[in-house]
Amino acid sequence: MRRLLVLLLVVVLSLTAMGSISAQGEEKVLVVGLSEDYKSLDPSRAYEPGGSLIHHSVYDTLVTFPSDSVSEILPNLAESWEISEDGLVYTFKLRDDVVFSNGDPLTAEDVVFSFNRMKNLKGNPSFLADTIASVEAADDLTVVLTLSQPDPAILAKLIFDAFSVLNADEVRAHGGTDAPDAAETDTAEEWLMSHSAGTGPYMVESYDPTVQTVLVRNPNYWGEPPYFDRIIIRNLPETSTQKLALEAGDIDIAMDVIADQVPAFEANPDIEVFSTQSDTLIFLLCNQDPAIGGPVSNRLVQRAIRYAMNYEELRILSGKGANTPAAMVPIGFAGALDPSEALPRDLDMARSLLAEAGYPDGFEINLEYPDWNYIGTDFNVVAQKVQADLAEVGIKVNLVPQEFQMSLEAYRGGRQGFSLWLWNPDYQDTLDYVEFLPGGVVGKRANWTDENADPEILALRDAVKVETDAAKRNELFRQIQLYEQQNGPFVPLFQPGVHFAFRSDLKGFAYNGQWRVDLTLLYR
Repeated sequence: MRRLLVLLLVVVLSLTAMGSISAQGEEKVLVVGLSEDYKSLDPSRAYEPGGSLIHHSVYDTLVTFPSDSVSEILPNLAESWEISEDGLVYTFKLRDDVVFSNGDPLTAEDVVFSFNRMKNLKGNPSFLADTIASVEAADDLTVVLTLSQPDPAILAKLIFDAFSVLNADEVRAHGGTDAPDAAETDTAEEWLMSHSAGTGPYMVESYDPTVQTVLVRNPNYWGEPPYFDRIIIRNLPETSTQKLALEAGDIDIAMDVIADQVPAFEANPDIEVFSTQSDTLIFLLCNQDPAIGGPVSNRLVQRAIRYAMNYEELRILSGKGANTPAAMVPIGFAGALDPSEALPRDLDMARSLLAEAGYPDGFEINLEYPDWNYIGTDFNVVAQKVQADLAEVGIKVNLVPQEFQMSLEAYRGGRQGFSLWLWNPDYQDTLDYVEFLPGGVVGKRANWTDENADPEILALRDAVKVETDAAKRNELFRQIQLYEQQNGPFVPLFQPGVHFAFRSDLKGFAYNGQWRVDLTLLYR
């Protein structure tokens, strides 16, 4: 009898195990190949472009864009909003059917906490809240945002990851605070690296830096449930590795396809390709501090470098969809100069400017840059092209590739003299490019400050920040860009084409410049 019971128990356990295996086999899993650039899954600290893929899947913002464009502002957690006549007060009415992943209802106090925490953390994205004087909860479902000055871009800013709404109680329970001293006292980031406190379709299950990030479906999501139960985002820094993995069916999407790979993908019936012009700006930075930048701190040298670059060949290097902006406002943004207004390549002019600056025989300098690939742009290849172009006017460039995070910290700290970088817009409005002016986020990285800048560019900067008339604002941006062509410490190289490849059975793909691909809309 005992033996029979044992046999029955074995059968039951075997059937249970088989059922478990069967259930696992039915789990719908999406695998994404990505060159990882993000270092924090705390949305209030989020800044790197690759992180948007995750934050957009896990958290929600008050307003949003359509899945495939940045053409209009749509309701999201806020079902409606009103703007005061003077443009200083925004009143948002929240949806009443939203809950966080742990089941807690969304309230206005969560919005107040999230915005204040982001601002008081004083992290990389905190500057986006500079025009926010206060945020208050008028009642459980009403948020009142008061600005210190008119900010025509504020709604577009609120779509950025850093304005994601978090569960205040849960974040506080794990060391979070929105107090003025949050930069010193908040300790919630460690918990948020492997957990989440959002209202989005997915939750963070785990994060193994430089290996993979795993998201799982949020059972309490207030909207239409996503198709996939689990999303695995694998760090595959090499584009060749992403290509092999996609062709083998080991991943479903390759996020960093280079132009040379596109023809092979297009010839493969099992793979679809999407290509377009990105809004990413690839540029050179010349540090304005002579102790750091050396020769490139001289504005005549900066102008010489702009004339020395072969923009046409750089554009071709990036492949389908690439283009050459005329200045530091990318093509596609309101007020951008027409590409025909870009500086031409003129080696004689470059040599003349170098001689006028005191370098008739050129000079030697290091070019620092992250050793990585972003949306198919290999920075090593671009750096080699910069090196070759500048050699033609006597500038000897020594290439100094660096580990990504190390290079990023030096760049953000203003310690790189001559460097190759990119800028992805934080928000889809031309005001984002004020950050390349004195005192702006990138301006500071070039040590371009109010103290060493011309009064002309300072006056233009201050005027465009508060101009609400579209035509007048575009004219101000025109004047800014013409100034940058002659006197700015940056060299715009190109806007790369962006290429994605994915398995042909994957549906729902849509590109958006803010978060690149909305993983929550994909299905088979």
